[in-house]
Amino acid sequence: MKNKLRFAFLICSSLFYFSCQTNPMTGRSQMVLYSSDKMLNLSEEQYAKVLKESKISKSAQEKERLQRVGKRISKAVDDYLKENRLENNFKWEFNLIDDKQVNAWCMPGGKIAFYTGILPVTKDDDGMAVVMGHEIAHAVAEHGNERMSQAMLINGGLMAAAIGLETSDAVDDDIGKAILIGAGGLASVGVALPNSRTQELEADYMGLVFMAKAGYNPERAITFWQDMSKAGKGKKPPEFLSTHPEDNRRIDEIKKYLPKAMYYYRQTPQYQELERKKLLPNQ
Repeated sequence: MKNKLRFAFLICSSLFYFSCQTNPMTGRSQMVLYSSDKMLNLSEEQYAKVLKESKISKSAQEKERLQRVGKRISKAVDDYLKENRLENNFKWEFNLIDDKQVNAWCMPGGKIAFYTGILPVTKDDDGMAVVMGHEIAHAVAEHGNERMSQAMLINGGLMAAAIGLETSDAVDDDIGKAILIGAGGLASVGVALPNSRTQELEADYMGLVFMAKAGYNPERAITFWQDMSKAGKGKKPPEFLSTHPEDNRRIDEIKKYLPKAMYYYRQTPQYQELERKKLLPNQ
């Protein structure tokens, strides 16, 4: 049993060592265990299933807005990947689902869904660009792959713990199982949730850059997240039990990211046109 325990930990350590990569935009190291092909296949299957089981919105105006914003930001992402000589496996698709959920997401490969419930919060093109940039950033940064990999590593650690419990005659089997379940919960709070919050803040930063490069004002992110906070009506869990950062912390971090995002925004034809027409604030 001791050999099994050592073997399980050796497998986990090896997976962690050989599967690390670095996010080129943020410099953060991350672990990805699954191949791009595997993630793309899962994405296409799940996206098709969601669309089949959902009601697609009939709002021509909002659908057109989604396509317009999506095409501009996806082009900015394509340009970013090309400039940095990074693999581009995105086949962009944008759909608006008629549902009251205040939600949107992007699967690996650029499969994007917005729910009509989030539109009263996004309000305009810049607001939609905040969400679009953020969700696409999750896909570009391979956060889905990273989360699945973390889950695999945690499960591998629990498997090793289970083998260890089997070797102990001093621990009653039922008590051992209860301890193991408790360890699993602590592992989720101590590892998966903090990493998920890190991914959220990383997606905030990358999303601001992507929307700015696409010619959308990244300052709009402040009012968007303030409106999202109001939409939550104080029902969100404490940050340490949430996969998302607390709203005020998120807004504070976004304010730190804004100078760099504004640098990219000022290089765009959209900004320069507003400047020429003296339509910018404080002009």
